[in-house]
Amino acid sequence: MTRLVAIDPGHHKCGLVLIDKPRALVEEGLVLSVHNVMDQMHAWSCSGGVDLILLGNGTSSDAWDGLLERVAPVQTVNERGTTLRARGRYWQLWPPKGLQRLIPQGMRIPPGDLDAVAALVMAEEHLGQAFRWPPPPPDFRSALAP
Repeated sequence: MTRLVAIDPGHHKCGLVLIDKPRALVEEGLVLSVHNVMDQMHAWSCSGGVDLILLGNGTSSDAWDGLLERVAPVQTVNERGTTLRARGRYWQLWPPKGLQRLIPQGMRIPPGDLDAVAALVMAEEHLGQAFRWPPPPPDFRSALAP
């Protein structure tokens, strides 16, 4: 298994990360409208292949299973609590700068949606491996803009 996608599914938006497992690297992370997920999956599949999809077992995961099987094998994984852990992981990946450093971590709020970081946390916990996400931090706020 070389490339895999982890998906944190939701009713209106999904967090996706494309991971190169041998290099322990996040190639791309996105927060997309549910209407754009399959287009992105096909794009990733055509640009180097996807060997496995890790699908969170939370909100609306049943609806995704059959659709995603068309792209790659799907493995459903536990996603309980990943959204909360994503906040801490965000600050590990992209430490705060300036005055943000003075705010206690539990009180810091990352900018934008953390669904892609939650998908990363889900993959890391399931695979027992940490993955690097190269800087700069993505701007998840613009991902859902039309």
